[in-house]
Amino acid sequence: MNRSEMLNRLLDRNQPWDMVVIGGGATGVGIAVDAASRGYEVLLLEQADFGKGTSSRSTKLVHGGVRYLEQGNLFLVMEALRERGILRQNASHLVSALSFVVPLYDWWEAPLYGTGLKVYDILAWKRGFGSSQILSREETLHRLPAVRKEGLRGGIVYYDGLFDDTRLLINLVQTAVEQGATVVNYTQVIGLLKGSGGVVRGIKARDLESGSEFSARAKVVINAAGPFSDEIRRLSDPGVAPMIKASQGVHLVFAHSFLSSQDAMLVPHTADRRLMFAIPWKGHILVGTTDTPLDKVRLEPTPLAGEIDLILETAGRYLHTVPKREDVLSVFVGIRPLVGTHGSKSTSLLSRDHTVLIDKSGLISIAGGKWTTYRRMAEDCVNQAAAFARLREVPAKTEQLRIHGSDGSSAGSGRFAAYGTDAAAMEKLLLENPSLGEALHPRLSYAGLEVLWATRVEMARTVEDVLARRTRALFLNAQAASEMAPRTAAIMARELGQGEAWQTGQVKAFQDLARGYMIR
Repeated sequence: MNRSEMLNRLLDRNQPWDMVVIGGGATGVGIAVDAASRGYEVLLLEQADFGKGTSSRSTKLVHGGVRYLEQGNLFLVMEALRERGILRQNASHLVSALSFVVPLYDWWEAPLYGTGLKVYDILAWKRGFGSSQILSREETLHRLPAVRKEGLRGGIVYYDGLFDDTRLLINLVQTAVEQGATVVNYTQVIGLLKGSGGVVRGIKARDLESGSEFSARAKVVINAAGPFSDEIRRLSDPGVAPMIKASQGVHLVFAHSFLSSQDAMLVPHTADRRLMFAIPWKGHILVGTTDTPLDKVRLEPTPLAGEIDLILETAGRYLHTVPKREDVLSVFVGIRPLVGTHGSKSTSLLSRDHTVLIDKSGLISIAGGKWTTYRRMAEDCVNQAAAFARLREVPAKTEQLRIHGSDGSSAGSGRFAAYGTDAAAMEKLLLENPSLGEALHPRLSYAGLEVLWATRVEMARTVEDVLARRTRALFLNAQAASEMAPRTAAIMARELGQGEAWQTGQVKAFQDLARGYMIR
């Protein structure tokens, strides 16, 4: 993953690509992996960094979706549970089982939720992560010592999956490259090329680092731009009816002491009719999420005060120590690119199924879905794109394709366990650069070596790329991440051949960004 090499490969090509994919999130990268592994020639372009948008801002769950049982969407649940098992098989270094405890305060909750979660177990079948069971009051308090004791009757435990969304995404980008795809970040699509009959036959794009513009021809163009999908569709037809009904979800991050458990907690109903999760993640507790309809989407969404208050209030009703605004270490916001009618007032009831739409110009757009089902979404989209472009028919191979970093065994241990099979190379590099083994900040475990690795091997171009997505420092503790920025910039500058002016600009840009992740 070398950006200069990828860009040269793109600019030197004279023949049309089989597929050009717009969007470097889970859906777009999943499509690139699927298509390249079938032998198709694939170009993927991302306007910012891989995973800058929705794909880095999830609730960190690989799950079937217990909420969708209540909605009666058994097909989506079954599909997601199947994909959950495949993902654990193919990315074993990043996906692990996580137990969830549902505290019960009313007599009717045990039979209602207990029955639903048994159905969840049955739907998972052989790919289950563990069987649900009823807990006594004492067992519940043992597993969730920080839960509110007053009125507690007992609990239910069930199992789902936990993962690091953008570490998985970067590994998927690496997998796409290994399969032959060309991928370039910080490259914005600014127009579409059309052939006879007004059919889309390529793209116009701008390299945001150099400012230069170029064109790339393709047999089919796939729009996987997530919340920005309608903007791409309007490049072909300015009057096209929108397909995206966006909503945003807010997550708050606290010190681990607020839950003091290796189990996650699930609150079945909040004031906005969503589930609330409190999840142990990377030594912290992640709490969320909300569902607020949006009229306009941005690359860097911000929380509304009411969303933060809703999460704090709900968490306070279930935790012995009521969290306050000053306890929040970081707040991050993700946008859900749901497919729905724009007259709808509620997004929480919209289906999480995905949609593949072929416009009259032949532009193929995919939206909706969820992280867990990215592979199935990609397979569906590539099938339709290949048929539309009359490419040779090749079956999908991703069900058995291990993702970069996975050797099929369980998650490893050690400082660089999240890097899977790359950990050995990182340890060797550390022997050559022992000073880079020091933590960049006393409140987070990330080392300077990870900055070097991200820059040299994982196509990180900015301090934000490293501290937000190659590591998760910004999402765990925004203040600590801000204080890490100067050392991060210095390491990157040496690797990229940049000077002091670049470092100064990078530090300022990141620290300005980090303030938006702090609650003041």
